[in-house]
Amino acid sequence: MVTLSVVIPATDKPATLSQVVSAIKRAAPAEEVIVIESPEQLSPAAARNLGARRARGDVVVFVDADVEINEDAIERIRDAFERDSSLAAIFGSYDEAPAAGGVVSDFRNLLHHHVHHQGAGVATTFWTGLGAIRRDVFLDVGGFDEEQFPRASVEDIDLGMRLYERGDRIVLDPRIQGKHLKRWTLLTMTKTDLLRRGVPWLRLVLERRHGATALNLRWRHRMSAVASLLVVVGVARRHYWFAGGALTSLIALERRFYGLLFGRGGAVLVAAGVPLHVVHHLTSIAAVPLAVTRHLLSSTSRRRRAR
Repeated sequence: MVTLSVVIPATDKPATLSQVVSAIKRAAPAEEVIVIESPEQLSPAAARNLGARRARGDVVVFVDADVEINEDAIERIRDAFERDSSLAAIFGSYDEAPAAGGVVSDFRNLLHHHVHHQGAGVATTFWTGLGAIRRDVFLDVGGFDEEQFPRASVEDIDLGMRLYERGDRIVLDPRIQGKHLKRWTLLTMTKTDLLRRGVPWLRLVLERRHGATALNLRWRHRMSAVASLLVVVGVARRHYWFAGGALTSLIALERRFYGLLFGRGGAVLVAAGVPLHVVHHLTSIAAVPLAVTRHLLSSTSRRRRAR
């Protein structure tokens, strides 16, 4: 039987920690649960690395300290590794019933749920909200990059890219689910999407030359981003027929996601979700010049040091 060690980074003392640990204990039991609460200065990447080094299980299951896993999550992870000896890593998604409440939180968490369900199957990335990896593979690839990611960012995506480059097999199984307990605001959503995710993710794509179609970098996302930009341009120029056409294109492209919003929150959530989606896409567009500029500056600096 494959043995599992659950690792939870919690050096910021989150209020949701006890709820998260209780959910893990209610699930089909893992062999051990490791909560990293100290030293307090550890980044999430460093905390996960420390937990993985302490772990004794064959597989390390990473769970964020604000994700309450479903009761069958541990069982599904164990079964996946026992059935497939070639599987290096697997990750799941948020469920479709966010706990925090509020239209921004509902929108942001349901968007994550939707994107992961659309991307089910063999993956080129990884996610630590609820993801598992064979411990020997994790240690062999060097774990998370603590130096490059001293704060919460895209250290999990970077790990997934390195696994993919080695030829390791990663699977996204959205049936492995957890409830996100985080409350989002428009400010925290925009800041995270731009500075913590968007810019560093695109920089990884530029540096590694792959991963440009992973999850929310897929072509549908790009087309929706263009439609969102055209909506804003049309409104700004008072070409309302043009803006209406762009909005119609956006709704057509994202009809499944808006259907999910309607099913969870009715017309009110859809009415709030469409402009929030436009903001999300505009943030993605804004990340492009920032990422390219930082990439060019970094490349120039490396060339100068090499001389």
